[in-house]
Amino acid sequence: MTYKDLDVWKEARVLVKLVYENLANFPKDEIFALQSQIKRAAVSIPSNIAEGSGRNHRKDSLQFFYIARGSAYELETQLFLSLDLGFINEETLNLLLNQIEIVRKTLSGLINYYKSKLESN
Repeated sequence: MTYKDLDVWKEARVLVKLVYENLANFPKDEIFALQSQIKRAAVSIPSNIAEGSGRNHRKDSLQFFYIARGSAYELETQLFLSLDLGFINEETLNLLLNQIEIVRKTLSGLINYYKSKLESN
């Protein structure tokens, strides 16, 4: 099994797509500011899941999964800021937050699995 078989990686890819599709209405002067940060945080999630899956040691893998989870929280905060600034509406926020929650729950399952394997060794 590779990272491409992981549900969490697949769900994270859906999240990235949703983020990119729903940032179209940002002001032009935000392209290199908050919009760019949001895209980087979103892309970081599946990227770190893939990198963690490619590590030879569970402890190393866990570190990358924790980074992915941190990026999900970072993304969530940036989306709330986008709402506060009027760049997205409540409907868009809720759509993206729901997908973030799916990713976080699935990622927590993966983290718990790796932690249990570490503890059993």
